[in-house]
Amino acid sequence: MENLITIENGERVPNTFSGDEYAVRLSRLRDLMVEQNLDSAIFTSYHNINYYSDFLFCHFGRFYAFVVTHDTATSVSANIDGGQPWRRTYGDNLIYTDWQSDNYFRAIQQLAPAGGRVGIEQDNLTVTNLGKMIGALPNTELIDIAPQVMALRMVKSDEEIAHIKQGAQVADIGGAACVAAITEDVPEHEVALASTGAMVREIAARFPHAELMDTWTWFQSGINTDGAHNPVTSRRVQKGDILSLNCFPMIAGYYTALERTLFLDHASDEHLRLWNVNVEVHERGLELIKPGIRCCDIAHELNEIYKAHDLLQYRAFGYGHSFGVLSHYFGREAGLELREDIETVLEPNMVVSMEPMIMLPEGISGSGGYREHDILVVTEDGADNITGFPYGPDHNIVVG
Repeated sequence: MENLITIENGERVPNTFSGDEYAVRLSRLRDLMVEQNLDSAIFTSYHNINYYSDFLFCHFGRFYAFVVTHDTATSVSANIDGGQPWRRTYGDNLIYTDWQSDNYFRAIQQLAPAGGRVGIEQDNLTVTNLGKMIGALPNTELIDIAPQVMALRMVKSDEEIAHIKQGAQVADIGGAACVAAITEDVPEHEVALASTGAMVREIAARFPHAELMDTWTWFQSGINTDGAHNPVTSRRVQKGDILSLNCFPMIAGYYTALERTLFLDHASDEHLRLWNVNVEVHERGLELIKPGIRCCDIAHELNEIYKAHDLLQYRAFGYGHSFGVLSHYFGREAGLELREDIETVLEPNMVVSMEPMIMLPEGISGSGGYREHDILVVTEDGADNITGFPYGPDHNIVVG
C-alpha cells in the first residue's frame, strides 16, 4: 500500500472567500517568509490551516498541515477523510495513509525539502511532534513564526468583515430563539437546542456550500452562570433566576457570539443594581473602542468603574478579544485581548468584542454571573457595533 496518495474525488466546492482573498493572504505570508528568509512554512493548527486554505480538519487523533513554499500551497490530510480535503482546499492536497507509522511526517518531507529555514507554529506542536519534525527535516533550522502570523490575522479584510457581520446577524437570530424558548421549568438543554437549531438553519440558508459544523449555544441558569464557558445542563429554570444567553454560530471556522444577561419573570433589587453596573461598564467600553487606543488602557479605565462600586474583585476575565478564525477548541489572537497586560494599539479593520463580566458567588446578595457581549469593527474614526440584540433590564427580563 502507498504511503502518500491523492484523491481528487468529485468537483471542487466554492470557497468561503474569493480566490483573490486567499491569494492576498498567501502573498502577505510569502512577504513574511522573504523577510524571515524562510524556504517554506508548515502550519499545523486549525486556525492557520483554515485561514490560508479554507480547509477545517477533524482531528480525531490524526495530524494535519498546510505547507506553503514560495511557489506552492498544499494541505496534508489523512486518508480517512477521502476527497473532502481536496474539494475544500484552496491549493493542492496530499494524503497520507495509515499503512505505516509516521506517514504524516513523510508527507511533510515531500512538501518541505530539508535544509534551509522553515517556519513552524511552535505553540501548536507537542514535544513529541516537534522531535519528529526535526527528525523528518535534518539540517533544517525551524523558526517559530506563530506570533507574526497571528499579527497578520488580527487585521481583517473587507471580505472577512462582511462574513463576520453575517455571523453576528445569525447570533441575533439564535438569541431571539433562545428567549422564545424560555419558560418556567424548562431545562437548559431544551433552550440551547432551540437556539442552536435556529442558527444552523439560518447558516444553511445563507451559505449553501458551507459545512454545517460546530455551531453551539451555552444557556446557563442560576449557579451555572458563574462561569462564562460552563456547559449546558438539565437544570430547570425557575422564576427569578439569573440567566446567561450565549449563542455561537460557526461559519467556515469563523466564530461570532452573542452573550446577554437575562432574568425570568423578575429580578431582585440587588440583582438589578449589579446588572446596571455591568451595563454601565459595557456602555463605557463600547465608547472606548476606537483606533489609536491601547487594549490595556481600555481595561484600566473600565476597572475604575467597577472599583467605584466596590465590585472589581468580582471581575471574571478580560474585557474582550479579537474575532476571526477561532472557536472554543481552536485559535485565539491573544495579542488583541482587552487586558491590562496587552499593549496592542487598535487599528481600523480589527474586530473585537466588549464583554465585561462580574460573578458574585452563592451566599452573597445578587449572586450570579453578569455578562453582556457586543462585537465591534474598528473603523477609521471609531467603531461599528454589529450586534443588534438589545441588552439590559429594560429588555431582558423574560416573561415566560
